[in-house]
Amino acid sequence: MIPWGIYLFILIELFIVSYLDIKFRKIKNYWSILNIILALIFFILFPELYQFKVEAFGFSFVFFLVGFFLFTLKIMGGGDSKFLATFFLIIPTRAHDEVFIHLLSATVIIGIIFFVANIIQNFEGIVESFKNSDLKGVKNYFGKKFAYAPVILFSWISFGVFNLI
Repeated sequence: MIPWGIYLFILIELFIVSYLDIKFRKIKNYWSILNIILALIFFILFPELYQFKVEAFGFSFVFFLVGFFLFTLKIMGGGDSKFLATFFLIIPTRAHDEVFIHLLSATVIIGIIFFVANIIQNFEGIVESFKNSDLKGVKNYFGKKFAYAPVILFSWISFGVFNLI
């Protein structure tokens, strides 16, 4: 489905981006620009894997729109949404659906883990806020952004394990 060279290249990129996202809490725009340049190269060099048709841009377009919406709600960082939109450009078109399923699963699993860990870590404060009918206080314990690139990395590894090994 995906040649090992492309899979490993994307894996290395995701390790670097994840490290930088955790360290600086920001994904620089040059990663998105790199993905666009790579996509153009891949469309030319591997036309059997990267078909230049509307379907190749579907997930990217949706992630761009949804990411913009989530950014305006202060749920997702702008760099995260731009990187995710351009990330799907460097994935072979036939793998988009499968990678999306792994990304969705990873997002739900890691989101639940963070949610439960947050409740455990802040349990006393959350209970106290509920007792005082302080919903704003409860809200302060939730809604913190976390680095999303590691979630993408986890989903890419999961995709590789289930589809390439």
